[in-house]
Amino acid sequence: MNKKQSGIIVTLVVLIVFAGYLATKVNGPLYVNDSDFSNEKSAISLKDTKTASTASTYFVEAKLSRNQDNDKTLQTIKTLIDDANTPTDQKKVASKQYLNISMAAQNQSDIELALKAQGFEESMCSIVNDKVQVVIKTDKKQLTDEQLRSIKDIVMSKTKLEKIEVKIKQ
Repeated sequence: MNKKQSGIIVTLVVLIVFAGYLATKVNGPLYVNDSDFSNEKSAISLKDTKTASTASTYFVEAKLSRNQDNDKTLQTIKTLIDDANTPTDQKKVASKQYLNISMAAQNQSDIELALKAQGFEESMCSIVNDKVQVVIKTDKKQLTDEQLRSIKDIVMSKTKLEKIEVKIKQ
């Protein structure tokens, strides 16, 4: 090894060590300054953040689970429809189910978007048979009559279904 090669190797080693040091500083834990002992509430509340995060996680996981279930069901029905050995009457029933599930998924999405436009932070809609279940994220323990009426109007305008159940998730 000549002098030039050893210089390059030393430079690369120094760069790798420096990159590792920066990575630990950037990705390391954040420290809270405990020097402020005032009795005033902080602008950031870890408890509220955790609760909000838990509620948001609930909605994300519920929607993901619902979408995965719908996708699996639609895939199964699609295979049944495409199968040459399936009788025609079963294909008609399967096609109707496929259409109903697809329409329900679209209506669920439309209702969730409409509720977000109404000012609700998070919502999840589930349409099963002739029943609609709507879960709303709110800090309040109870919705006002006006909010309930608004939710039911949105659901009825999209689905034409009257069996509507509204739940609250804090």
